[in-house]
Formats: sequence, C-alpha cells, structure tokens
Amino acid sequence: MIKSVKLGEIARISSGGTPSRANPSYWNGNIPWVKTTQIQNCVITPQDVDEWITEEGLKNSSAKMVPAGTIVLGMIGQGKTRGQVGYLSFDACTNQNAATITCNNECDSWFIYQYLLFNYENIRALSNSSGQGNLNLGLVEIIPITLPPLSQQKKIANLLGTWDNAIEKTEALIAAKEKQFEWLTSNLINRAGHKRTSASGLMTEVSKRNKNSTIERVLSVTNHSGFVLPEEQFERRVASANVSNYKIVEQGQYAYNPSRINVGSIARLDDWENGILSPMYVVFKLDTKKVCSDYFLHWLNSSEARQRIKNSAQGSVRETVSFKDLGAIDIPLPAMDVQKDVTYKLNLAQKEISLLKKTLEQYRSQKRGLMQKLLTGEWQVGSSQHLSEETYQEASA
Repeated sequence: MIKSVKLGEIARISSGGTPSRANPSYWNGNIPWVKTTQIQNCVITPQDVDEWITEEGLKNSSAKMVPAGTIVLGMIGQGKTRGQVGYLSFDACTNQNAATITCNNECDSWFIYQYLLFNYENIRALSNSSGQGNLNLGLVEIIPITLPPLSQQKKIANLLGTWDNAIEKTEALIAAKEKQFEWLTSNLINRAGHKRTSASGLMTEVSKRNKNSTIERVLSVTNHSGFVLPEEQFERRVASANVSNYKIVEQGQYAYNPSRINVGSIARLDDWENGILSPMYVVFKLDTKKVCSDYFLHWLNSSEARQRIKNSAQGSVRETVSFKDLGAIDIPLPAMDVQKDVTYKLNLAQKEISLLKKTLEQYRSQKRGLMQKLLTGEWQVGSSQHLSEETYQEASA
C-alpha cells in the first residue's frame, strides 16, 4: 500500500561540520570530507573528494561519519547547488552545509535518492525566504515522500538503476569520443608540414546594417551553444528598441564579441537564414575559394586556435580581440583537396558524437518519464521487473 510520509519519519537526518582551518593537525588525514560542491545529482565516489581530515579533526568538530549508502543533500550553495542530492558510495563525513539522510529499514536508500532527484525543483521551493533562500534540517525533514511497499521500492530502484547504467556508459563513451576528436583535430589540422597563412587573407569583415529594421531576429553568440536567441538564453529579449544600427549576419558567416572571443564566443551561423547582432559584434565571411568553411570552423574550435586567440587578447587592456588581431593569427592551410579530406573525416567523427548525444538524451527522457510514472505510484513494477517497449515509449512521450 502506498502511503504519504515526511522524510524525517523514515530517515535519520543530520548535518556535518568543518574542523578548524587554523589547526593543521585536523587536515590532510585519511577521512574523506564531502562538501556541497561534490553534491551534483550523482553518485559520489572517493575520486570526487578533494579534502580529507584526520581522526583528531573528526573528534574536535561537529563532523560525523556516515556509512556508504547515505544520501547527502545540499542545503546551502550558489546557483543550482541547493537541493541537489548525492549518493555516497563510501563511508565519509560532510560539512555543515550538507544534510545527511540515513534511511531506516522501511525504505530503500537508492529509491529515496531517485525520489529526491526527481523532486529537485519541489525541494528547492521549500527554501526559506530569508537570506539566499537556503534549506535547513527542519525543512529537509518535512520533504513529502510517496512511499510504496519496500519490495516495490527495490524493484523501482533496480529498474531506474538500469537506466542510470546506460546513461553513465553513454556519457563515458561521449567523453572518450570527444577526447579522441580533439586529438584527431590536432593531428589532421595542426600537424607539422601544413603550410601556414595569416587568417587575414581568408576573411573579409562585413558591416551591413539593419537600416530599415527589416530583420527582427536578434541573436547572441555564446561560448557553449554558438548562435542563440537571447530570449532562450536569458529568458527575455536583450536588444535596443531601435535595431536599425544592428549588424546583419547571414547564414554561413561568422561573428564574435571582441570582449568574449577569448572564452570561445565565436561561431558560424548555421541554424537561421539571417539575424541581427549588437553593433559591438564583429561579422566576417570567408573566401571559400581559399579555405573550406568547415575546415576553418574545425580549426577555430581546436585547442591550438583557442589558445592563440586567448594569447591575442592578453596584450589588450580590456582583453579584446579586434578583427585585425584575429587576422594576424596564422592558420595551417593545406591544398583544398586536403582540406576537404580533413573536413570529411572530422565531420564523420563529429556526427558520431552527435548521434551518441541524441541517444543519451533519449535515455534521460525515458528515465524522466519512468520516474514520473513509477515514483508517483501511477505504475507498478511486476515480479519480472520488466516494462514493454510500448511502455517506454509512453513514458518518454
């Protein structure tokens, strides 16, 4: 029978502490000390820990040991840290900003971890109104839990664990493929033997203005997503009322913010036919008779190019990179047929990574759907702990 309980009714909840930093004998011991920075909605392993305390430090502070299988929840923290959970895979102690949740024999700790993970936003909403809106032990204790029988909890936990394994393996494969791609880019583009030429001979600045305000699509360039709509990035339109002086960027052209290119904010417009950018942006096009645009884009995203651009910014008072500065950087430029061959190989490798990322998102979507059905009690797992393909599709719809 499914029942509604408060977390404090089915688990022992406490917090840790921090030994005095002024006493060096309390630190650099062999007891792992977990902080909120390690609590990131994940299983926490010994490799994630970056500080250890001594037995003396443990005895002379409010820090306390908790066993493997304990759930930790961030009560205080910047950004999204507050409300995030972690699952300890080892015995450890924590600081005072983390709540430790040790389940009793009425509940399965992995089930409770998954439940809290799924209810992250609701937990954050419990934050008190004072200060930064932090959580505290009293608020953690009253987190509502929909609790099925223990046997059902274990089945649900095992099923969701299957998805976690698939997600973890896919994430690891993507990380390996991305590392391999970076090596491949360096090997194919920046290897010795390729003639180098100044980028200035390949680029032409474009300063076409939106004089009649005919284009309304305002864009920004970020270091992680390339061209984006500001309202999607910042949840609002970020533009002047009058956009007649904004610069027009057309599909296939490049643009960057001179004061942010050093952190990677440069991209090619691929997803829209055109758009407009703040007058502070630099827009340029390539001479595609001399350089393949995909080849140039791969070079631009290489570690060598990023470092060269960053070095160009360091000589500036405001760490900006002008179009002239960018043009002064030399680029490895083999014959066009070699550029196309390199591009083909890198595009193929990039496509493989893209497909893996789509698979990863499908796994995450299916897991979210299953959690919605299973953790609310809408679905139950049978004795076989098996759901049909149609059920998976329904869960992720």
